[in-house]
Amino acid sequence: MARIRELDSLRGFAVCGIMLVNTWQHADPRPVEGAAFMALVEGRFYPIFSFLFGVSFALFLRAHDDRLIMLRRLAVLALFGAGHWWLTPGEVLLPYALLGVGVLLPASYLPKWLNPVLGAAVVAWAVVQGSPWILIGGLFLLGLACVDYGGPKPSLMVFLVSVGAAVVCFPIGGFPSALAGAAVYASGFLLLSPRVFEPLGRMALTNYVTSSFVIIAAGAESFLSVVVVTVVTLVVQWWFSAWWLSRFRYGPLEWVWRCLTWMRAVPNRQTVAGDRSSAGADPDRPRAEEEPGDRA
Repeated sequence: MARIRELDSLRGFAVCGIMLVNTWQHADPRPVEGAAFMALVEGRFYPIFSFLFGVSFALFLRAHDDRLIMLRRLAVLALFGAGHWWLTPGEVLLPYALLGVGVLLPASYLPKWLNPVLGAAVVAWAVVQGSPWILIGGLFLLGLACVDYGGPKPSLMVFLVSVGAAVVCFPIGGFPSALAGAAVYASGFLLLSPRVFEPLGRMALTNYVTSSFVIIAAGAESFLSVVVVTVVTLVVQWWFSAWWLSRFRYGPLEWVWRCLTWMRAVPNRQTVAGDRSSAGADPDRPRAEEEPGDRA
């Protein structure tokens, strides 16, 4: 099964938005200028990231139907998250790992028809309660259901447009408008399908974690400095990601995550034999002459 490049690109797009929001939120005090613009950005990108986490979970299980391996994968993510939480309290990796164990693993045993129903109900409950953690669980379920019903490519678009149309029926403002904005941004992005964000998305864990160090070190104080720090960091991360992925299959932290999940050193250089533990092959990577073209 080849990588779904649209999902990598959308994940990279979400990484960009999250970087901007996190840089803004760490400004102390938050600058008055730019507040109107940030109101159109805050809360719009974590829902996309959460939905894609559910999609990735389902794709991994489709390739490796072993819940113990998935549990170990989530446990390793929790370790990353615990360290990142110490650096930036309130970050999402640790909650994602815990909710993955508490929501996605049990849901993977349920009848397929039940997950979209539960996901829609939990998202509606989250909107009423204004709870981002409940929302994450609901979007996890919808991401899982998206893959269960025919794969993520067509279903992703249908889901995002449907969520956008449904959520705008709520009174505009606050949590509902943030969720609607996430659906609108993601749907528009997928319509355009720009792959320029793909390197950022394929190394999302590495880029997300390293951006926290940059944000803390930069200490942006004005809206202009927030924008400059964000843009410069993302450009450097994009360049590094593209350079790295031309030589290796996985980003640095992604590779460590995979090695700890499988409890062995998995192949990472682009010109060696394929990684059989990979959920999706990269169709563009260079291959060793002795390696079959279809090998993942």
